[in-house]
Amino acid sequence: MKQLAILMAVGILGGVAAADASACTGIALTARDGSRVVARTVEWAATPMQCGYVVAPRGHAHQSYTPTGENGLTFKSKYGYVGMAVSQKEFIAEGINEVGLSAGLFYYPHYGSYLDYNPDYNSTTLADLQLVAWLLSQYATVDEVKQAVSGVRVVSLQPGPSADNALHWRVGDKSGKQIVIEIEDGVVHIYDNVIGVLTNSPNYRWHITNLNNYVNLTSQNPKRHPMGSIDVYPFSYGSGYLGLPGDFTAPSRFVRAAFFKTTAPTLKTARETMLQCFTILNNFDIPIGMEYLKDELPDLPSATQWTSVIDLTHREIYYKTFYNNTIRRIALADIDFEKVKYQYHPLDKKDSQPVETIKIK
Repeated sequence: MKQLAILMAVGILGGVAAADASACTGIALTARDGSRVVARTVEWAATPMQCGYVVAPRGHAHQSYTPTGENGLTFKSKYGYVGMAVSQKEFIAEGINEVGLSAGLFYYPHYGSYLDYNPDYNSTTLADLQLVAWLLSQYATVDEVKQAVSGVRVVSLQPGPSADNALHWRVGDKSGKQIVIEIEDGVVHIYDNVIGVLTNSPNYRWHITNLNNYVNLTSQNPKRHPMGSIDVYPFSYGSGYLGLPGDFTAPSRFVRAAFFKTTAPTLKTARETMLQCFTILNNFDIPIGMEYLKDELPDLPSATQWTSVIDLTHREIYYKTFYNNTIRRIALADIDFEKVKYQYHPLDKKDSQPVETIKIK
């Protein structure tokens, strides 16, 4: 029964490639006061993912799953953390620890591939869905993560080739350093996230190269100029971005996120920047009808199940969901990670959007 539950949870998160549903988009911004903020969406268009947040204290004991059960790497939390879990509480998709390290997983099908599972190495085997929890519980900086990540054997819990359901990861710290971790043919590759954006496949290097295809795009509106016997002119502001891709594929979302992020004004405070991140990522909400024919539509308000923003400097996590767009905040500074109990709570108390009624007198 335990193994069945694991396989069902993994299938919900990333295994149904036919739905192409895990279409996450991540960005990072810096405020004028130096505050570092990272944000992302989580998409899944088939069913509600049973998402929640986890509070893990220092000293909490973890054990990784393997394809044969809960018998992989064991580790205790050096640092307390708050994480956003998908499908079950052990699978942290995004989170931050008490010293300001953040980490998140993103779907990476067909390009990532892990080492084959070998039970002889269970003591160092870590499920890909639990890598985020391991990083948050053990490390304080990106530099520490770079040194440590090759010391574990990351495996998929999903049956079949690992490339079909692989993940890649974004890690950042309060200094502003950010990296992308990708595993190909069992080899760990680490890239500095120079643009501060991550989506899905292909690999990070390809996405950076692909930006060169859009070298003509600019925030400056084209000027009126003659063309033969007539004058041509832009219809409206924003014409400098004519050709910016508008579909929901990972390459197009990466390009769009890169331009939205790099043209965004640098705001004064972390709070203003947090709200700015939500505004930018609203552009990546995926209407449910974009991924299904009308006679196959699931009963969901959106394919974008939740959006989170993490203030690394002040160690705060904010989120909203497709059921409730009210922004909620968890401040790690208010948590005593020495005394708090391990706990899990659903993201929403009710699966409905509250609406404020304005009474006219």
